[in-house]
Amino acid sequence: MGSVPMHVFPMPPIRTKFVPKGIAMKNIHSYVVLTLTLVLTVALTALPASAADKPVKVYILSGQSNMVGIGQVTGGGSRWGSEFIAPVLSVYPGKYERGADYEKMAPTKTLKLESFGGVRPTPYLGGGTQIVRGFIQIKAKGVYELRPGYGGSTNNIMEVDGNEVYRKEPGKEAVHTPIKLTAGKKVPFKITYLTDQANGLGWIARIDIPGTLATVVKQDGKFSYVVDKNGNWVERKDVWYKGVVTAGASKWLSVGCGAGNNNIGPELGFGHIVGDFHDEPVLILKASQGNRSLGWDYLPPGSQQFEHEGFVYAGYKDSPSRWEKGSKPKPINWYAGKQYDDCFSAAHKVLNNFDKEFPHWKGRGYEIAGFVWWQGHKDGGEPHASRYEQNLVRLVRTLRKEFDAPKAPFAIATIGFGGWKMAGPHKTVAEAQLAVGGDKSEYPEFRGNVLTVETRDFWREPELSPRNQGFHYNQNAETYMLVGEALGKGMLKLLKARNTP
Repeated sequence: MGSVPMHVFPMPPIRTKFVPKGIAMKNIHSYVVLTLTLVLTVALTALPASAADKPVKVYILSGQSNMVGIGQVTGGGSRWGSEFIAPVLSVYPGKYERGADYEKMAPTKTLKLESFGGVRPTPYLGGGTQIVRGFIQIKAKGVYELRPGYGGSTNNIMEVDGNEVYRKEPGKEAVHTPIKLTAGKKVPFKITYLTDQANGLGWIARIDIPGTLATVVKQDGKFSYVVDKNGNWVERKDVWYKGVVTAGASKWLSVGCGAGNNNIGPELGFGHIVGDFHDEPVLILKASQGNRSLGWDYLPPGSQQFEHEGFVYAGYKDSPSRWEKGSKPKPINWYAGKQYDDCFSAAHKVLNNFDKEFPHWKGRGYEIAGFVWWQGHKDGGEPHASRYEQNLVRLVRTLRKEFDAPKAPFAIATIGFGGWKMAGPHKTVAEAQLAVGGDKSEYPEFRGNVLTVETRDFWREPELSPRNQGFHYNQNAETYMLVGEALGKGMLKLLKARNTP
């Protein structure tokens, strides 16, 4: 907080008659200073709290597998081994010296290595500067990123075909330089270890597979804010991600907050947008589970039974999902709304133990800033598709009540399978989502505080994606980033509208 101008708090002129009885004239100066200090203290206390003192902004994200996050980061990194041919370890006298020409020096020891990488330990000789040379032969052509070393041995310089592809000096960040390799072609490699720690472990990842985040960002130049100047994935130190039930990472927002370390969901694009908006830190709390319907698994509390074509369908806490009208239901080991209960009770547990879960924010408290919902594939059949709208309305109302956040903005993403070719019950679900939160919401209570973003423009065909897996948007990371950004922009629209007189 900046200094407070004195003119904001005017003081009466100090005269001797204002000096309390018992204060000598020589102590007038001290008295004035003390008085000013007290006045300033009271005034500063009355000022609004700085961003450093305000509660953490919490966004609760929920849905099924696409909210969990199936977008691929790379083509999949793997421990290297068989790609490396005829590796030879050479040891040179003394510690590594920058500028030394080791190609012109004679090694003190050499050792032909039976293997390099994989799961078998590499027998290093030690006793000086260690350099491994050999050849790499790749089975599939593409652009690759190589990550040599493990632990202390990551401090090294790696060259492939005469080009530096990796450098990490002690105390500095690693610099990766991708390289294009041809299938079946042997090219030389060299790894120079900069400390006395060396081993043959390393990882290799293809980064030009269409639709992976690495390709979209590092090759196509999109979403550049997720990498730093060295090409490493950015960690936002003002946005923490916490997943419960699934997508269970707990860390500063970066890649790997989806279904696995090589996956992302909409949280990445969303988190960057809301993180840029707020002065306060942000917590992304994701409570999600794959293969779950709103009409059964996520059925909100208070939902009633209904009949359809001779069957009774479960209301909240009922089991099974349906039974013939007039018959007695036989419960199974699941009930309507169990996923709702599991996900949001887990979210409550995190928030109820906020200081323990997030010691870096101890004592600050939190505020529910908004909700985000992306789900709908499992409801793509009747009668759940036709009842999706009323179930979604109840979900919005119930979650706000559940977390004592009656005015918290609520952002919804439509399903977008197949893009604008989507038809049938899935289209019914998308239309229901738009009816609840569109610009012209059919629910007056939701206007200006519930918003639905259209995602069908974000569909990418299989040939432009890592997988042919339509219900997971072909695992295309660009789709997940675009959905996340759209949800973030939608949330900001609601926040700004709320704060506008």
